[in-house]
Amino acid sequence: MEPEKMRASDADREQVAERLREGLAEGRLDQAEHSERLDALYRAKTVGELAEVTRDLPLPSAEGGRAPDYSSPEAQRLLSQSQGRENIVAVFGGAERKGRWLVEPRTNVSAMFGGIELDFREAVLARREITVQCAVLFGGLEITVPHGVRVVNTTTAIFGGTSLNGTDAVTDPNAPVIRLTGTCMFGGIEVKAKKPKRKKNA
Repeated sequence: MEPEKMRASDADREQVAERLREGLAEGRLDQAEHSERLDALYRAKTVGELAEVTRDLPLPSAEGGRAPDYSSPEAQRLLSQSQGRENIVAVFGGAERKGRWLVEPRTNVSAMFGGIELDFREAVLARREITVQCAVLFGGLEITVPHGVRVVNTTTAIFGGTSLNGTDAVTDPNAPVIRLTGTCMFGGIEVKAKKPKRKKNA
């Protein structure tokens, strides 16, 4: 089935409703247009129909970083597969997520005597704010985000630590948010901001 013909979920509609609220606040839509589009939003049955509601609105700015992309067919395909949460586990080994992948609203990361690498530079966020629940024990978690993504750290470190490099200067209220929670014990969590990888010319 073509991605744009997939049935829209409640989560899909909420993402579009949030963008419409932002469009109203930014002055891109007046109150009448906002109301009309909300009506169209709740009448929409497919992901493609939802995309039409915000097609002429820009994606949220991210101060030079990659904003979540909900309009491309590839992003729509990924979003249609969202389960709400994902568990990433590394025990005496390693795990990684990189390239174009879907970041669930709730991502549980467990590293025990192992390491996990999460690269968000080309990822599609299921929501503008996602939570990464960390459980790091005698292991390590390395997170790479594009510039312009705000990282909020509320993890608890016990004989371990969490370092944020280049992610604490983001002030844009529309910036995507990655919220880190959980515990790091006898291990480390490192977060760094980097530019997206350059694509090689064919």
